[in-house]
Amino acid sequence: MGTLEKRWKVLQRQLTQLGRQAKRAQGMAAKRMKRLRRRTAVKVTRAYRKAEPQVRQALAEAEKVGRGVRAGVKAGTAAYRASGRKRA
Repeated sequence: MGTLEKRWKVLQRQLTQLGRQAKRAQGMAAKRMKRLRRRTAVKVTRAYRKAEPQVRQALAEAEKVGRGVRAGVKAGTAAYRASGRKRA
């Protein structure tokens, strides 16, 4: 019986060691995840700040081009209608 009790104590000791190691690993993983989330949030915020003015400028330019195209189409339509084209 003495050997079984020794084995049991050894197993209990190993189990408590594994429990400690698991808790430590879990804590370190949580710390890494927190750091990763924080870094990702910072990178996304920086990218957004950097890209926003360029996107706004591109939209403004696209609006200008759109207005120019509409004005050109309108002028072309008016000129075509004003020309003396013959109807079939």
